[in-house]
Amino acid sequence: MDSHCHRSIARYLLLLLLVSSCMQRTTKLCFCLAGEEISSSVKTNSCIDEEKQALLVFKQHLVDPSGRLSSWVGHDCCRWEGISCNNSTDHVVKMDLRNPYDYIGDERAMNASLRGKINASLLSLKHLNYLDLSNNWFDSNQIPKFIGELKSLQYLNLSSSSFEGEIPPSLGNLSSLNFLDLGWNYKLSSKNLKWLSHLSSLKYISLNYVNLNSTGVSWAYDIIMLPSLLELHLSSCQIESIPLSLQSISFLPLSLQRINLTSLLVLDMSHNGITSSSFPSWFLNLTNLKTLDLSGNDFSDHFPSGFSNFKSLENLDVSETGLKGQIPEVSGNFCKLKVLSLSGNNFDGGIEEFWRSLSNCPSNTLESLDLSGYELESQLPPFLGMFKSLHNLNLRENNLWGSIPDSIGNLSSLRTLDLTSNNMNGSIPESIGQLYELVSLHLYGNSWEGILTEAHFINLTKLQHFEIGNIDRPTSLIFDMANDWVPPFKLHEIVIKNCGISSGFRVWLQTQTKLSYVILSGNGISDSIPEEWLLKISPQLTILDLSYNQFCGNFPSHLKFPNLRFIDLSHNKL
Repeated sequence: MDSHCHRSIARYLLLLLLVSSCMQRTTKLCFCLAGEEISSSVKTNSCIDEEKQALLVFKQHLVDPSGRLSSWVGHDCCRWEGISCNNSTDHVVKMDLRNPYDYIGDERAMNASLRGKINASLLSLKHLNYLDLSNNWFDSNQIPKFIGELKSLQYLNLSSSSFEGEIPPSLGNLSSLNFLDLGWNYKLSSKNLKWLSHLSSLKYISLNYVNLNSTGVSWAYDIIMLPSLLELHLSSCQIESIPLSLQSISFLPLSLQRINLTSLLVLDMSHNGITSSSFPSWFLNLTNLKTLDLSGNDFSDHFPSGFSNFKSLENLDVSETGLKGQIPEVSGNFCKLKVLSLSGNNFDGGIEEFWRSLSNCPSNTLESLDLSGYELESQLPPFLGMFKSLHNLNLRENNLWGSIPDSIGNLSSLRTLDLTSNNMNGSIPESIGQLYELVSLHLYGNSWEGILTEAHFINLTKLQHFEIGNIDRPTSLIFDMANDWVPPFKLHEIVIKNCGISSGFRVWLQTQTKLSYVILSGNGISDSIPEEWLLKISPQLTILDLSYNQFCGNFPSHLKFPNLRFIDLSHNKL
């Protein structure tokens, strides 16, 4: 009886153990499925095999010098670099092979650039809705026509990838496309934009630097067919003609003449060389614009009063557009401006009314103001310091006179101040030393007087570029620093010409070990050339001008300057 009982208990315990083990495995399986986790015991491959093979064929036709596609091995292509899949269907929906580095002027970008040909195996990715191949160097020459067959595409970026020739009209078949960037392919062109008019879902388009010279004025006809467009970038497209009104396009049906781009938020048509006697009237209907850039064209007109219709305008660049007359007053909707560039035009008179109207805005949101190259005659207003949102103030190459107001120290957000080549005089206020965000200070080409001390630089911890003095005549400005003063900044560029420099200057100059651009000409410096300082800056030094001083001794000829492009040590005692 006892033996039988023991055997029953043992069988019962064994049954409990088996049930417990089974429940644990079942619970784990259910948890994995509920969390959509990929487990090797449940699912070994979440990639569609046909699509994986298509990607491998695509890779075989590329040259990948930096190994960016080294992860393209194994079964699960959804885990490969630049590839994303739909979580539910496992279809490849995104290919982002954009160069991780900026292309222009970056050696790393060249090394990381994909090359070779874009293979038609991409057509097997029938669910692909995002394709970014920008900033690479493909040998395809022309944009492959088959890209127009990727009907699911919503995002297409082929910018800066060395494509040339005619844009294939087949791109007009991408009816789901929201975003299209073909810009910065300098040899790319399009005889007309009819293909573009079929992309009714398009919200963003950039054709910057694409040659559209052959389109005449028809480009405008095709653009206004896009009802959802939010951003239009047509910079440097060699567009020479622009209709002053939509009615001037004779072949445009009357019904379409009433279509306007009221949804448009950004319009960039800069640097096209457009020549017109006035601004196109249909521009003034774009009342929702936030950014308008027409710089580098020639409208030879007065500043349009209709610009006040732009209720939401935040960024306006009409620099070098041949504008004339008075500088416009800032009022009403213009008070929302954050960036305003009016440089290089033919405005006449002073800017007193402009400053006054700007100060009357209920809130000063202006962050960047460029009024350079006007030859305007005026003084800086004493209330300059009220524009506390200013980051950049460019007033170079005018006929400004007088001194810098003390209130400038209140511009706590200022990063760039450029007063180069004016007729300003007087002393520089110590309050300029309170601009703790300042990176660039350009005061060159004026007739400053007085003394610069440590107080003028006390809080300029971010200063990198400093220019002062005069090119052809001595100034009455003297640098008078204590011998033991250590500046709070590390300059990259210093230009001081025809000023007076005290003996303490040598000490603080030797603390500047990041300099690459040095011009210290005509300052009467009487000293030996600081060899230790030159040794520290020699690797990055590109410009060295110590002419017209009283440096003595021998120049350390054993030093190497691998990047030096210009050196002038003349008129010293070397």
